[in-house]
Amino acid sequence: MKNKFPSKTTTDVSEDEIDYCQKLIHAIENEGSISAFPKVKEQLNLLKETVADDSEHLKISADQDAAVGHKSADTSFFGYKTHIAMTEERIITAATITTGEKNDGKQLQTLIEKSKAAGIVVETSLETPLIRKKITSHTAKKTKLN
Repeated sequence: MKNKFPSKTTTDVSEDEIDYCQKLIHAIENEGSISAFPKVKEQLNLLKETVADDSEHLKISADQDAAVGHKSADTSFFGYKTHIAMTEERIITAATITTGEKNDGKQLQTLIEKSKAAGIVVETSLETPLIRKKITSHTAKKTKLN
């Protein structure tokens, strides 16, 4: 059986590792006597999911401008953030797009300036505690602007 498995990769390149795993999956699936075992099937499914996830992440991470950001202390993402300003009627008056690692609060002034340039009279802004880096309260706070 060992001679039916693909040769292991000798590089540390992710694409080579994924290619090896895909060949390994194919070899195991084609060998019915092995893939019929529940423990093997379970591990094979886990490997398939991992390969699919890694393949997707490789496609996404090819974007040189994207960056890792954090939604919370435990949760991260790779990509971009969209920051928006809107009226009480929920009409979008300004938007900026930044890489994932940019601080949300630092975009507020830019959004206010863009809204004013669009003819909107800005009287208050709504800041969440996460933007203000205060996670003690989950209620939004209105702030008077000059």
